[in-house]
Amino acid sequence: MNKTNHNLILGAILTGTFLVPVNSTMIAVGLPIISSDLKVSVANITWVVTIYLIIMAVAQPIAGKLGDIYGNKKVMLIGFILFFVFSIACTFAFNLISLIIFRSLQALGGALATPNATAVIRHVMPRDKLNNVFGFFGLSMGLGAAIGPLLGAGLISLFSWKAIFWVNVPFLLVSIILSWFTVPRVNETKKHSLDMVGSFCLGIILTLFTLMLSKSEYINILTILVLGVTIAVFIYQERAAKSPLIEFGMFKNLQFSSANISILINNFVMYSTVLFIPILLESYNFSLNSIGALLFYFSLAMSLSSWLGGRLANKLGKGKVIVLSFILLSFTALLYFGFTSDPSYIYVMIVLIFGGFSAGIGVASMQAASMESVSKEKSGVASGIYSTFRYIGGMMASVVVSIVVGTSTLYVALFIFSLIGLLVSMGLNKKSGIEEKGLLNG
Repeated sequence: MNKTNHNLILGAILTGTFLVPVNSTMIAVGLPIISSDLKVSVANITWVVTIYLIIMAVAQPIAGKLGDIYGNKKVMLIGFILFFVFSIACTFAFNLISLIIFRSLQALGGALATPNATAVIRHVMPRDKLNNVFGFFGLSMGLGAAIGPLLGAGLISLFSWKAIFWVNVPFLLVSIILSWFTVPRVNETKKHSLDMVGSFCLGIILTLFTLMLSKSEYINILTILVLGVTIAVFIYQERAAKSPLIEFGMFKNLQFSSANISILINNFVMYSTVLFIPILLESYNFSLNSIGALLFYFSLAMSLSSWLGGRLANKLGKGKVIVLSFILLSFTALLYFGFTSDPSYIYVMIVLIFGGFSAGIGVASMQAASMESVSKEKSGVASGIYSTFRYIGGMMASVVVSIVVGTSTLYVALFIFSLIGLLVSMGLNKKSGIEEKGLLNG
């Protein structure tokens, strides 16, 4: 396959997957207007955001497994089509319930597309190009999350809140058509059936976990009991099933486990920053525009460094880049202690740009390390697990920030987690170094 075909395939995939993070952040600025239009409280309208988070966390491991069974291209295309259809449906929502249902199905489309898009990249791109491609993929996804609020605000001010869903339509049409004609069929083994019991249990586990972390009212004895029982049933089912949804044996692979733990910690630190900065700076009387600009700088630095990190991994190796990322994150956590005494705008800007750079530079290497640690036939489920670990890191951040925001305890927690990430990445670096040496000798 020549370079032109590779670029077309990557363009087809990124045009669609780019919209997933855009839609996760773009809607936030429109919640007050949507709540007024649908005549519901702001507290209730936040379910439009929460349900998107739940579906994305729950469905991705299952979507990855479906791709491994029925073909990654096929499941990815179904995801893009669902996202297309229900983006349009959201514009016709007539009350909160209908908007939540359409938003759920839109998120399901994104959840089906994302891990299978990553698996397609693993199948069709040359191994020596994976670091660069995943770096560019991270750049695209990061920029999507960064420009979401800015794009949403612009569309709503010019048109209405429905424009934030209509904007998806032309991009998805291009992505669906390009993917149909340029992406080859890969991994259509159809050797195994989906583990329905395991899928159901995992759905319950991740749903309850998400609800408990995002809505404090769900933390009670009954929820904890149901969660514990479901986890026990899930573990038993996955050990007994002939074709389990998640093969626990995959975690015996040091590179796979380390890469997934690394992205969990990385996302914990990153989302903690994104969540505590607005609350903290508002207490110091920073304007809303200033806070928005600072978060944009953070996201932009993270996106650009993700692309740079992919290229750097080709020279230094994935393990060393991930180690570098956690060294920089540890240093960033120390710089956050300067936020405790009414910091200047310039100081905050410099720290956030440095923090965004630190958070982004290792992401492409983490993703490449996770994907390369398993056989191509398991790329879908590996990608789904990787995505779930990312979401869990973000959800952990929301809980910790809500408890200790505005105190030095949060900065201590970020420093400790960064050090844990450094220790994990050092093990990954050792493993990656051995494998790369073996490849060179081979």
